[in-house]
Amino acid sequence: MKKLILTSIIGLFISASAFAQKTHKVVMQINTADTTVWHGVMRNIANMQTALGNNTQIEVVAHGSGIGLLIASKTTQQAKIAELAAMGVKFVACENTIRERKIDKATILPQSGFVPSGVSEVIIKQEEGWSYLKY
Repeated sequence: MKKLILTSIIGLFISASAFAQKTHKVVMQINTADTTVWHGVMRNIANMQTALGNNTQIEVVAHGSGIGLLIASKTTQQAKIAELAAMGVKFVACENTIRERKIDKATILPQSGFVPSGVSEVIIKQEEGWSYLKY
């Protein structure tokens, strides 16, 4: 009888573990002004969300030449960024790039946040175990 109870408890634990969904964390570094790449990034985010499910945290870090992705007058992806941000995707702009290029923060898309250093943000995320994609 004790073996049956123990076996049942172990079976329930294994079943519960199998149904627990893993949380995926992905940081995407954008450092290019290539609008074709920007479009590809948006498509890849949508594909990841479909394949990995709702337990996926995605942060897009734009710096250097990639900062245009998050500038309202330069981006070709404004509608898609708004849609993805509403679904929980985080977009952040590098304040070092903004300062060095004398960009007015008011021109950055309202869905975007800011980080002091884009490169440092990527490093921190990797140290925290996030998967890394560079564009």
